[in-house]
Amino acid sequence: MADKVSFELVSPDRLLMSVDADAVAMPGMEGDFGVLPGHAPLISALRAGVIEVEGAGGDSPDRVYIAGGFAEVAADRLVVLAEEAVVVADMDRADLEARIQEANGELEAADEGEERRLAEGKISVLQEMLGAAR
Repeated sequence: MADKVSFELVSPDRLLMSVDADAVAMPGMEGDFGVLPGHAPLISALRAGVIEVEGAGGDSPDRVYIAGGFAEVAADRLVVLAEEAVVVADMDRADLEARIQEANGELEAADEGEERRLAEGKISVLQEMLGAAR
């Protein structure tokens, strides 16, 4: 059995991360779960939240916010297909707060129905990102 799990994080436009990790924790639809080397195979939908990658280098885990996606787990490999992904260390709190204010303005101006639902979803994602940025 391998002592690392090969982890790849892919967004629609590029490969964001490809590392050998000791463990990876992620936000599954049914609850958070971790993947260690030798994990049983599975496919899981992921909700918006933070993926933590341990043992890829450095003392603290690498943290990446995803806006949902899917994970495919094998005994020695984990691939996450993310709808959108941002490295938490690269997040700018002031920018996120400004984007939330702008989105609130869009929500106030939105008509009922689809336009309003999209504005509410945008605010929700931005607030989750702000929470992840600490």
